[in-house]
Amino acid sequence: MKRSDFRLGKSYVQKLKTINMNSLRPFHLAIPVDSLEPSRTFYRETLGCEEGRSSDHWVDFNFFGHQLVIHVKEISEERENVSNLVDGKDVPIPHFGVVLTMEDFETLSHRLKNNGVHFVIEPYIRFEGKPGEQATMFFKDPAGNALEFKAFKNLNQLFAIT
Repeated sequence: MKRSDFRLGKSYVQKLKTINMNSLRPFHLAIPVDSLEPSRTFYRETLGCEEGRSSDHWVDFNFFGHQLVIHVKEISEERENVSNLVDGKDVPIPHFGVVLTMEDFETLSHRLKNNGVHFVIEPYIRFEGKPGEQATMFFKDPAGNALEFKAFKNLNQLFAIT
């Protein structure tokens, strides 16, 4: 195949822009962890993710309807704590997470607090009173992978320009 065969057609790009949120397909994400058991416990017990297939070196989770796989990989001590200043807060880069309902966001933030999870950025409201108003929080798993969970006041403003 030629490289040009991989270009997205204009109609496909337009289709991507109008995808119904109810028709989104689950994503798959594989992340490194330095020790399987603490991370397995964190995702299963602290976040409440259902465990799927596993081996001695990896575990699948139902991560809020998406497939998350943790893989044992020695993580370098020299791993940098990279962040980007957003709203005066150091947002860890890279990070991943899920957009929840406001009710589920509140439930999860209380669950995390009750489980003694340290927040990199405590739950708060961004863009209050503006397009894209959202609740957000950042924390790390036992291996140092950064997660962000958020919830929009109006999900239709997920891609709103502020």
